[in-house]
Amino acid sequence: MGERKGVNKYYPPDFNPEKHGSLNRYHNSHPLRERARKLSQGILIIRFEMPYNIWCDGCKNHIGMGVRYNAEKKKVGNYYTTPIYRFRMKCHLCVNYIEMQTDPANCDYVIVSGAQRKEERWDMADNEQVLTTEHEKKQKLETDAMFRLEHGEADRSTLKKALPTLSHIQEAQSAWKDDFALNSMLRRRFREKKKAIQEEEERDQALQAKASLTIPLVPETEDDRRLAALLKFHTLDSYEDKQKLKRTEIISRSWFPSTPGSASSSKVSGVLKKLAQSRRTALATSPITVGDLGIARRSRRAPAPADTRKSGEPRVPEEAAQDRPMSPGDCPPETAETPKCSRPRGQEGSHQDKPLSLAGSSQEAADPDPADTRHPCSLGSSLVADYSDSESE
Repeated sequence: MGERKGVNKYYPPDFNPEKHGSLNRYHNSHPLRERARKLSQGILIIRFEMPYNIWCDGCKNHIGMGVRYNAEKKKVGNYYTTPIYRFRMKCHLCVNYIEMQTDPANCDYVIVSGAQRKEERWDMADNEQVLTTEHEKKQKLETDAMFRLEHGEADRSTLKKALPTLSHIQEAQSAWKDDFALNSMLRRRFREKKKAIQEEEERDQALQAKASLTIPLVPETEDDRRLAALLKFHTLDSYEDKQKLKRTEIISRSWFPSTPGSASSSKVSGVLKKLAQSRRTALATSPITVGDLGIARRSRRAPAPADTRKSGEPRVPEEAAQDRPMSPGDCPPETAETPKCSRPRGQEGSHQDKPLSLAGSSQEAADPDPADTRHPCSLGSSLVADYSDSESE
């Protein structure tokens, strides 16, 4: 900065070196410019660096060591011939001013006002550090023989206390004395580790090729093994078992909606489920017959039944009697006891005790038996009841 200020200066025509001496005196200014504005008061503005960590009393914030400020420097006294300087600066976080001064006696800085020091000092003797010999003690060791002898005894006792620690350090250092053995051991460990890494890379590449993976695989850990042991990739029931269970639930479900307020809804649904299951079991064991269906048939040319109503019963018109289906109670006693009944249109055989089959019905219709005649009031064997009028033909 000084060299740059000394060149490329403009000297006006009325400048006289003998009279003015320098351009600063000619312009009536100081070389430090604004930094010397309080020089008449003995104050010079400098850049001050914080020597240690402190706490500001104004804002209670921490100010670290090495933070720089524009401080006002002035002389406040002497320690022998060494001047004592005081520095006044403004905190950069608040409006508080901090004042510090030098301490030549202890080679330190002392806080005058505005802050508190963060105590990080310790006693070197308590910390078992090597103490520097003071000047007075050094002079006494050089001049006083008895003091030198006592000081030697103290040094030997200190050495005896530190001897186990020193021996342990020497043994630890002796383990690294043989360079060839250490080099061989390190190279052997390196080869074993390299071989293990190559085998792991080969396994990873085989797995990536098998699963068509392009992402890198991370090393396997104990947590991964534990989680993999807990995973299950197949179910206990197959797809057919699930479908069969679902059908069973749908079939055994109640047909009637259950109301939440009814107390016997659960009992009724349980009874219905048991009846449905027993019915399915019976149907699976025995085939269905015409007698199980309970379908009544009559012949187209059957004679009108006799009027056998009981006393006290109203007389039913003939047209109404022909329209309603006949029951075994309406038949005469001799026909009710007859086990056989004639089939219309020449169909043979009775299907009352035979299972229903589509193929058998066509074969039986082709071979009629006129000797097999039954009363029209007996139970029929066809799946569909024929109520057509005999006079329609």
